[in-house]
Order: sequence, then C-alpha cells, then structure tokens
Amino acid sequence: MCATLAAAPDAMPGSDTRRLQAAIDHCRAGAAVRLVPAGAARRFESGPLLMKSGVTLWVDTGAVLAATPDAAAYDLNGECGRIDAKGKGCRPFLSFLGTHGGGLVGDGVVEGRGEAAIPGHGGETWWQLARRAQREGGKQNNPRLIEIDDARDITFYRITLRNAANFHVAMNHVEGATFWGVRIDTPADARNTDGIDPGAAQDVTIARSFIHTGDDNIAIKAGKGPTRHVSILDSHFFAGHGVSIGSETNAGVSDVLVRRVSFEGTSSGLRIKSDTSRGGLVRGIVYEDVCLRGVKRPIEFDTRYDRKAVGLSIPVYRDIVLRNIEGDGGTLIVRGHDTGHPIEALLDGVRFDPVAVWQTEFAALTIGPNGAVPVPPGLVAAPDTGGSRCPASRWEPMPSPGAP
Repeated sequence: MCATLAAAPDAMPGSDTRRLQAAIDHCRAGAAVRLVPAGAARRFESGPLLMKSGVTLWVDTGAVLAATPDAAAYDLNGECGRIDAKGKGCRPFLSFLGTHGGGLVGDGVVEGRGEAAIPGHGGETWWQLARRAQREGGKQNNPRLIEIDDARDITFYRITLRNAANFHVAMNHVEGATFWGVRIDTPADARNTDGIDPGAAQDVTIARSFIHTGDDNIAIKAGKGPTRHVSILDSHFFAGHGVSIGSETNAGVSDVLVRRVSFEGTSSGLRIKSDTSRGGLVRGIVYEDVCLRGVKRPIEFDTRYDRKAVGLSIPVYRDIVLRNIEGDGGTLIVRGHDTGHPIEALLDGVRFDPVAVWQTEFAALTIGPNGAVPVPPGLVAAPDTGGSRCPASRWEPMPSPGAP
C-alpha cells in the first residue's frame, strides 16, 4: 500500500481529482492506492484519471468512485457532450494507457453516472444524449468509463462498475488481462453501454463475473488487430445483447472458449456478427455447458449484420463447436454469406424446447453424438441422450457490491 485516501464529506469540486491523481502518480509499481469510506462519507467525485504502470487502484467496501458529469472535464476537441459524425470527442474516466501491470480491485463501486444531467445542457443526461443521437442519425460524444490501450498484464478483481455513460471497459492492443468476480450493472435501456470489449487483444480471461447492461454484455472485436485466446468462464449475463464476436472481425478472431455460463433475459446469447464492410476469419470458437432462458435469439451467427453494408471483406466463420447448450424457446440463427462461405459448426448436445425455431442459410452444420433438439432443417436427428444440464444452482442473481 502506498496511500490510503478517505472520503471527505465536503470535498471542493475538483479536489478529489487532484488528490487521486497525485496519489497514483507518486505510488511505486507493485503497490496500491486505497480508497476508503470515512463514517457517512463514501463518495469520491473525480474527473478523468490516468493510471500508472504497476499501480493498482483499490476501491474498498462501501467506497464509491464517481465520475463527474461535467462534459468539459473529458473534452478533447470541443465536442464532448455533443452529437457529431465521429463520436470521439471525450477522454475516458479511467485510462490505462501503455501500462504494464496494475489494475482495479476491491469490493467498492466505480460509478459512471450516465443518468446524471450534464451541466449546461438543459437537464439532458448522458443516456438521453445517446438516444437523441440515435434518433438524429449522429454519434454521441459520451465518455467511456474505462479504456485499456497498448497495455499488458492488467487485473480487475471483485470491483463493481455501474451506470457508465458509454462502454464500461474497452480494450485495444492488450496482452494479458484478467477480470475475476467483476460486476457490471447498468439499465437495459442505456444505449451503447457494452460491458467488456476485448479488441486487438490476446490472453484475456473473464471469470466468475456478472453483467447486466444496455448493449453487448461482452463484445470481442478485431478491427485494429487480431484477437485470440479469450476465455469466458463461470459467468452470468442478464440484460444485454449477449456474448458477441464482432461486428469488426476484419483482423481475425480465434481460440475463444465460453464455458459454464448462463444467460437470463438477454436479447441474444451466443452471437457472432459481421458483414462485408468489416468481415474476417472467425475460427476455433468453443461454446460449452451453456444455459439460456428467456433469450430471444439464443444462437445468432450472422454474416449480414448490417444489411446495407458494402465491401469485399466477406465474413468467414468456421471450426465452431456448440457442446451441451440448453435453453427454452427463441430463434436459432445460422446465416452464412454464400455457398462458397458457409458457416461451419458442430452441434453436440444442443437442446431447446420444441417451440424454438431454426433459421439457417448457407450453413454447414454437423450433429455430434449427443444430438440436437430441435433438429436444424435438412439434417438427420441423432439420438437424444436426454437429461438437463441446467440445475437451479446455475441461475445466480446479480450480487450486491461487496457481496461474497
């Protein structure tokens, strides 16, 4: 430990930003800056913070690190808090830029305050700005909660991330990142609030985590470089768009394992999405021991994500394994690009209620020894071995911050 900072009940605006950044800057590698409550005072309100290599930010039980809603604090080019054609006008709340080691831990909360009114904007909140941008056909300039760029060996442990104004965690060019026991909790109608997005990343593990959000629970991207060796284990997903690969896959996604996870009430479950404007090779994807209920599209592999997309980057999905996947109803979509670029997948112990419906096109599907129910069109049924693999214990509720 290099510093312990206590919450101040009457902190002056901006004072928490200054003392937090000073503590981070003066902390030695391998040590932590610890934030603790002090009596009834629990809250640190801060502008953007830049993390340092090897330094861990420890938000202790009961403490809340809250992002200021002031757009000026994040502004890069005069556009933060506005709508334009690019949406790149804000710096993030927490930046891990070029860092080696360190991370974010503790049983406290990092609060993005997406529901807060932006000062000087007539009472409009960050989330309302995002919806207005959608209606007007522009891009909202909202700050991401956390960005990890050109970094390696980053650890997030037991922290709660809540109410981001934009993505919760975005990664680019990252080698080695672990998210263990992380809770992300943001309303289902908060637009563009992805949970964890590994992009151009490798050796990423997301385990024992809970994500409830307004966009992709997890989105694995490969727009600025390949993404590979990603494991998503023993985790639970609630509101959101599921565990997605894409939509940028042009640099290639490979060697992804999704094992022992549950989806409850997400719009999609196991999802691969791309199109000819940003398609690439997706291969070596294994989904295993997955439970889904109340999911509209439990399986959604689509090479025509944007029907209006134009380009020559044809998405190719192959070497996909679905083993011991169980759900209730919903639409099961496997839509390849054309006869020369079908989606290749093995279904081995894929069980849904008879009301579930397959929609397949340009799909090269194979049924393994444990069968598929219902059987996709054009295939012969393999014997159903029966038996549920989704006991009641698999449906865990979202824990409160600080809960074991």
